[in-house]
Amino acid sequence: MVISGYVLHLPEEESVVLSGPAARRLIDGGNGDAALLYIAVLRSRGCIDNDQLLRQLGWPEDRFRRGLAALAGLGLIMAPAGGSPPPPAAEDPPAARREDRRPEYTRSDMARALEGSEFAGLTGAVEDKLGKKLTTPDLEILLGLYDHLGLPADVIFSLVGFCMEKIAARYGPGRRPTLRQIEQEGYLWARQGIFDQKSASAHIKKYQRTREAVPQLMALLGLEDRKPSPGEEKYLAAWSEMGFDSDVILRAYDRTVLRCKELRWPYMNKILDSWHRKGLHTLAQVEAGDRPAPERRRDSRRSAGGTVQEDMVQMERFRQQLREQKEGR
Repeated sequence: MVISGYVLHLPEEESVVLSGPAARRLIDGGNGDAALLYIAVLRSRGCIDNDQLLRQLGWPEDRFRRGLAALAGLGLIMAPAGGSPPPPAAEDPPAARREDRRPEYTRSDMARALEGSEFAGLTGAVEDKLGKKLTTPDLEILLGLYDHLGLPADVIFSLVGFCMEKIAARYGPGRRPTLRQIEQEGYLWARQGIFDQKSASAHIKKYQRTREAVPQLMALLGLEDRKPSPGEEKYLAAWSEMGFDSDVILRAYDRTVLRCKELRWPYMNKILDSWHRKGLHTLAQVEAGDRPAPERRRDSRRSAGGTVQEDMVQMERFRQQLREQKEGR
């Protein structure tokens, strides 16, 4: 049956990019609600806000949950960190675990994506930022961040700048990240829920504070003559994020050296982690809240009858009475 006479209307003010692999999964799945919900999620740039989507679609909650379960079964959405997909209805197949990698894009997929003004603009901005022309594999990675992960274009641009700063700090000025390195960082951002400029800016500021704290902590520990190793930097960054005062770091260092005769990072980290769990972040808090239990002195122990010496005298009297009773028999 052929239905003719209709013309597809494509408004210019807004576009939603549906990749070829995603379209094939939706078509093969044959679930109209799943397709509608997926388009709504794409329009929200990958953000699954239950209340917002329910208002947009005008669905009851059970229909919405069945749509989510169907998308999870097709591998087109994944559960938030620490959570799980909504339980599917009885007639739906069990949800499959989504592979944490981008789909394979064809040249036609990328050509259609580049027809959209937003993705085309993002591509040009990234090329200018990195100072190079993006190759076809590079474009596939960029499209995966935009289409598969659902990162907005402005967030991806911030991601690229963040990776440039990170690589330059580690390997020296002039070094540029590869698109593969940017993709790896993008997946980390997605897992942490960084899908808008506010959360991206907060993440970048936190990284900058930590990066500034690392050399300061190295100097505090008398190690300013060299750069920290990746493992050492991880410890220092964690201690900075815990919010310790400098004199608390020095107290933990002193305890470590007294016990181990040298700086042992895992041992010092164990001390600081213990204080952090107890909420001890200043020296006054550590001194008040981490005192060892006082040792009991043997000559001060008391029993129900008095001192230890008195107990021994009474015991000897009791033994004497027992001997006298035996002799009297």
